[in-house]
Amino acid sequence: MGCELTGWALDLDGVIWRGTDTVPGSPEAVAALRAAGIPIAFVTNSAMRTPAQVAAKLAHHGIPDAESEVVTAAMAAATMVSPRERVLAVGSEGLQVALAEAGAELVDGGPADVVVVGITMSFDYDDMTRAMRAIAGGARFIATNTDTTYPSQDGLLPGNGALVGSIAIATGVEPMVAGKPHDPIAALVRAKLGDVGIMVGDRADTDGRFAASVGYDFGLVFSGVTAREDLPVDPTPIAVGADLQALVADCLG
Repeated sequence: MGCELTGWALDLDGVIWRGTDTVPGSPEAVAALRAAGIPIAFVTNSAMRTPAQVAAKLAHHGIPDAESEVVTAAMAAATMVSPRERVLAVGSEGLQVALAEAGAELVDGGPADVVVVGITMSFDYDDMTRAMRAIAGGARFIATNTDTTYPSQDGLLPGNGALVGSIAIATGVEPMVAGKPHDPIAALVRAKLGDVGIMVGDRADTDGRFAASVGYDFGLVFSGVTAREDLPVDPTPIAVGADLQALVADCLG
């Protein structure tokens, strides 16, 4: 793995933190990359938080001044919506704010041009029903991401893919997907870091495939969903390590 790479795209869940717990060494690894002048993007498939809120959480985990480096699946989903389209957004503040900033007209029910689903802890049967009816009425169906699970300090939790799956089953319609490993978020990362880089994540099915979508190398860490005993994985990472600090140490010596 060469350190001449233009930029490092870093996943959050399982790389920087696990729920409320900081992955040991991740703040020091980010500081080392910054000190070396290597540009960074913090790339998350979670649409729960705004970039400012993600940056505040990063600061809580020992990584300050990161708002301009944050790329979220909510931001990617917002690029798929045209200004003044009526959007039924099932999701948290991060999704609502991104769509509003893109000029969408947010609606709670009834006719809609687009339904966008992002992770929310308050998802319920009413949300599923409103989304199903809007899609049945002709609305486009967008998922911020389809991760089936995500790691927390207490173990795995259901991801947005579980929410999206219930709506897909109810409607018989598969969504367009904004987040990793798909093109909308890949375009945002390339715009921020350039055409050459490495994507560091904890799962091959999203982070590895995303690296291929962006055209980056893939670095796999074992601090989240994937364990060393799960190897080999597809796509094959160019580098593996216990955590981000191990990968950065290997790169910077």
